[in-house]
Parts: sequence; C-alpha cells; structure tokens
Amino acid sequence: MTVGRPKEGEMSTTTEQQASGAGVSAATGGRELQYWITSRRGPVEIAAFSNPPHNYITKGVIDELEQLVVEWRDPSIRAVVIQSNDQNAGLFTMYSVEELDGLASDPVLSRYAGPLVRGYKVIFDQMTALPKVIIAAMNGDAMGGGFELTLACDLRIGQRGDFRYGNPEVRAGVIPGAGGTQRVTRLVGLARALDWVLRGRIVTPEVAFELGLVHELVEDAPARALELAEEIACLPPMSVANAKRALYMGADANLEAAFEIENMAWTEVMQSDDARVALESINALDPESRRDWFESENSKNYPAYAGH
Repeated sequence: MTVGRPKEGEMSTTTEQQASGAGVSAATGGRELQYWITSRRGPVEIAAFSNPPHNYITKGVIDELEQLVVEWRDPSIRAVVIQSNDQNAGLFTMYSVEELDGLASDPVLSRYAGPLVRGYKVIFDQMTALPKVIIAAMNGDAMGGGFELTLACDLRIGQRGDFRYGNPEVRAGVIPGAGGTQRVTRLVGLARALDWVLRGRIVTPEVAFELGLVHELVEDAPARALELAEEIACLPPMSVANAKRALYMGADANLEAAFEIENMAWTEVMQSDDARVALESINALDPESRRDWFESENSKNYPAYAGH
C-alpha cells in the first residue's frame, strides 16, 4: 500500500502548525513505517498515523503500533503524542469494515476473532502500563476500534470540528472487542456506558467532552497535546510513573487494596533521587514563592531529573 507522506525535507501540515506554535523546537530523528511516522521533540515522541484514503485501522496498523510501544519503553522518551498525520483523512476513523467482514463471513476464520482482539488488548494494556504519559490528539474521526485505541491513552485532547468519536459497533452487528466496554465503564460509570455502547453512539467532540470521554476540547489538538507532553516531560519521571500506576491499579481494586497500592508507590518515590532533587529545589525557595513554583507555566524551569 502506498501511503501519502511529505516530500523529503518537508514536514506534514500538522507538524508545520506545531512548529509555528509558541517556542516549539523542530523535530529530530524518527522512523517512517508504512502506517506511522515518528519524530522526537526533546523528550517527547510524536507518532503520526496515516492510512489513506480513510485512515482505517487494520491488523497491519496494530502490528506496527506494537513495535512502537516497545520503542517507547526507552527512558529518554518521557511522554508520547499520538495523532493523525493528515486530519483530512480522519484520526483512527474506524477498524476496517472490509477486514471484519472477511473475518465474519468465513466460518473458520471467525473462530479466531477472539484471539485476534485479545492480542490487540494486550498491546493496548502495554500502552497503559508504560511508566510515562501517552496523549491522544484527536484531530479527526475516532470510532469503533479507533476510539478504543484512544481509550488506551492516558489523556485525550478533542478538537473542535466536524468530527465524531464513539463506539457504534452494535450497529454493525458486533460489540467493542478491544477493551472498549470495560474502559468506557471505568471512565464514565456503568450507567453512561450502557447508554453509550448499547445505542452504538457516535458524538461530536463537544458531547464527548461533556461526557468526560475527552479531557480537553481545543482548536488544535496536536499543538495542545504537544504542549501538555512537554510540560509532563519536565516533571520527575519517577513520580509520574508511580502516580500513573497507582491510579490505574487502584481503580481496579477495592478501596483498602488501592490505599496499599498508593502506599507502595509513595514509598518508592520517597526513596528516589528525583524526589530529593525536587524537594531540595522547593526548600531553597522563599515560602512566598513556592506556590508560583507549582504553576504549570513554571515547569520548564524545573531542575533536570535523572528518572530514578
């Protein structure tokens, strides 16, 4: 399959828009796979998806994503942004209906539908388990399996426009099979999840924001996602990793067990060099200046953290 890409030496339209943003440094390095183009902006990895003409997700797309997730374990990467390389084609528009139809119409192949999506869930779980933040810049449609992929990200930034997000699977005779029923329930509660999944809803970015399925709603999702990723990349990696682990593991445990998970994470960070550096930096400040130190805008002035 031939995939549309910028000419050598040029950036995509989305990348150009990011570079023109406030103080954003130029991208460096990266990989160009069939469906994904990656680049680095300091400690932030950007993965741009492209599968023209409709940006459908296929098994090949997920196979390449699995490779990228392994690479994101690199400790020099402290945050990841996932976005569309060309928002005119959609984000992760939906899983290829043609591929699903071929699977469902073959009595032999359809028996392997379970193991197939179980494998996808494993990859999505690996994303959630990474000790760093993954942000989905939702600059296009994200439905079905595509929306499930964004649910595996830690933060979702919606973009205003003629886009739709959702899980319409029941309308296609199937159900969300890559973790969607469970992740949506954990995000918005069972009552809203029942309405969401059983009706096969797709909604505008504005409605998704009202429901709590996206964290922010902006004009330029990739630019905002990059801004957030650069902010988080300035924070102590040990505290970010342990906070993320405590939140996810605690959400699946009873309250007392969750408290123990939090306590273990707290103990680990208190023994870290990152905590020592951060606390010494705060302690050196005049008490009247300490609130300003915690402001998001001041993150770029934080000390360098080793990540251990």
